[in-house]
Amino acid sequence: MTKAIENKLGLKHSQAQKLASFIMDTFGYESRIIDNVLNPEERQLFYMLQSEGLLSAGREQTRLHDGREWLTYYWEIEDKAILYYAHKQMERRKRSIFKTSPKNIYESLPEDIWMMRKAIRNMYS
Repeated sequence: MTKAIENKLGLKHSQAQKLASFIMDTFGYESRIIDNVLNPEERQLFYMLQSEGLLSAGREQTRLHDGREWLTYYWEIEDKAILYYAHKQMERRKRSIFKTSPKNIYESLPEDIWMMRKAIRNMYS
């Protein structure tokens, strides 16, 4: 989620991480939540994320015992769009790495790749 927000909205990592944490905390283990749990500021944020394609909104109509109709509004995570935007930057980064001459390929690798390599090495040593 953090990477998708970074790539789609152009936010810094720390800002994207805060926003992603808020979204994931709000949804919990579900991919869909009812609109009633949001306050007006959160709802406004969700509308912005909907316009960017990361969330979608919908409604369901239910018939109550007494025959009245009840509308429930909800928000849903667009997981395919999130995966797309999360990997979009990675593809761009891979292409730029392969354009680099073999002589300085290691110098062109971003710091997060080196950190991931160190973390994996520490896990298995």
